[in-house]
Amino acid sequence: MFDPDLNLLVALDALLAEGSVAGAARRLGLSASAMSRTVARLREATGDPLMVRAGRRLVPTPHAQALRQRVRDTAREARAVLSPAATELDIAALRRTFTIRANDGFVEAFGAALITAAAAAAPGVRLRFAPKAEKTTTPLREGSADLEVGVLSQMGPEVRVQALFRDRFVGVARTGHPLEAESEVSAERYVAYGHVVASRRGWADGPVDAALAALGLKRSIAAVVPSFSAALAVARASDLVALVPSFFLGIRTARGEPARTGLFAFELPVETEKITVSQMWHPRLGADPGHQWLRQLVLAVCHEGLQ
Repeated sequence: MFDPDLNLLVALDALLAEGSVAGAARRLGLSASAMSRTVARLREATGDPLMVRAGRRLVPTPHAQALRQRVRDTAREARAVLSPAATELDIAALRRTFTIRANDGFVEAFGAALITAAAAAAPGVRLRFAPKAEKTTTPLREGSADLEVGVLSQMGPEVRVQALFRDRFVGVARTGHPLEAESEVSAERYVAYGHVVASRRGWADGPVDAALAALGLKRSIAAVVPSFSAALAVARASDLVALVPSFFLGIRTARGEPARTGLFAFELPVETEKITVSQMWHPRLGADPGHQWLRQLVLAVCHEGLQ
């Protein structure tokens, strides 16, 4: 029976991560000669040179590059399997940085409350919010992000998902806008003004356009901006009307409850599909006590903030 030395897996992970024999030796606490012997065994086991000299440095072979992510994931999983199971987490003593991928709207609406709650329970925890330039599972799979918050869209079957809240879109305009004087904004009055659309992909159509088209109406899009914050800034300084999720304004109910100075919100004159904002993570972190605490914290902060 083939019985591989799993220590070679750890050594290969270190070699590919460090990119040098000396660096891998330091990481593993081995002497240079011992690491050189280990590299020789790795080359024999894989049938590939793995690292070759290019000038004064070593570079990985194509086979080594192809193995890098598989080796990293397998080594991490092996360490987890062979580590004692965590029985209880001391949150107050936790020292860790969690990276959360989220758009500007979520950070502005819940970021301060989440940071405050985390600091109160775990002073040694740092939250790092990373932008979502595109929807992809790569950061979760590779471990560069611990959590992603947003609307679920083709994240792959392995990604774990928990709904945080459901929301709807509302219209927003500057205080003193002619629409503010109306008790109920009709579809005709809604399209009578220019609109500013928030889309990081640059798309002009939004969730309201299909419903308006069914009535034979169409918005006049004057500007497309990359974020809800930018859309509100434009609406505040012009007669353009913005469209944002209600949580971004901190409002859950009626028109005329301004959460931002110089702006008022109103219910849309047509029905739009509601959105579900969720938190998503890779299954390798599912049983991690620190990550479980983070997910519970995010859920609690969202529920409290939307009361």
